[in-house]
Amino acid sequence: MRIIGLWGAFLIVSAGLLATGTAQTQTDVLKTTAGDLKITPIRHASLMLEWAGTVIHVDPWGQADYSVLPKADLILITDTHGDHLDLKAIAGITKKETIVVGSEEVAKSVTTARGLANGSSTEIDLGGKKLKIEAVPAYNMTRGPSPGQYYHPKGRGNGYVLAFGDRSIYISGDTECIPEMAGIRNIDVAFLCMNLPYTQTPQEAAECMKKVRPKVVYPYHFRGQDVKLFEEALRGEKDIEVRLRNWY
Repeated sequence: MRIIGLWGAFLIVSAGLLATGTAQTQTDVLKTTAGDLKITPIRHASLMLEWAGTVIHVDPWGQADYSVLPKADLILITDTHGDHLDLKAIAGITKKETIVVGSEEVAKSVTTARGLANGSSTEIDLGGKKLKIEAVPAYNMTRGPSPGQYYHPKGRGNGYVLAFGDRSIYISGDTECIPEMAGIRNIDVAFLCMNLPYTQTPQEAAECMKKVRPKVVYPYHFRGQDVKLFEEALRGEKDIEVRLRNWY
């Protein structure tokens, strides 16, 4: 890896190709009071976090080549759809000590997982440091395959707020711009989905971030959407940095 820039508390590090399709990806390094947090986009809704000498994979999906990536100390699963809950990909990066955390619905398929309901939390020891994981709601209010049915019913999936020392990371999971987002505050880095017909438009996602007001937001899970519209919608919000990366 080579450092190619410095933005605030972030080091921007070139990670080269990680065999995630044809995407060129970067690793960003966030300084925390409990050590550096390395953030690497993988593909679609999949990302990798490295902290305290440990590896966290979020929603590993077989469309990326995980054979070139380190195995997980912790796996976070947000939903039951195949692009989040991929049992083969999970098995491929699991070692004997791997901890899996998911929603209660996810825990029905991954029997070793700790199932968290919306609003609940857990604390995990990673490399001798404590990581607090809070499960927050992620659901549809309006969009679904038919009247009265939603692509992501309330309570089935989770978003997560993770506390790394003095830094907080928000991972949205699959969600529309729900009222509960107004209660998600003091976020340093957010990962926010935006794809139709399943979640929300880039413009709707931008309105979400005006509620949450993270210092940095990465649009992710946006296949087919123009993320430049998201960036443009937040251009006047000087305290929110939009960070575009190659997820596809």
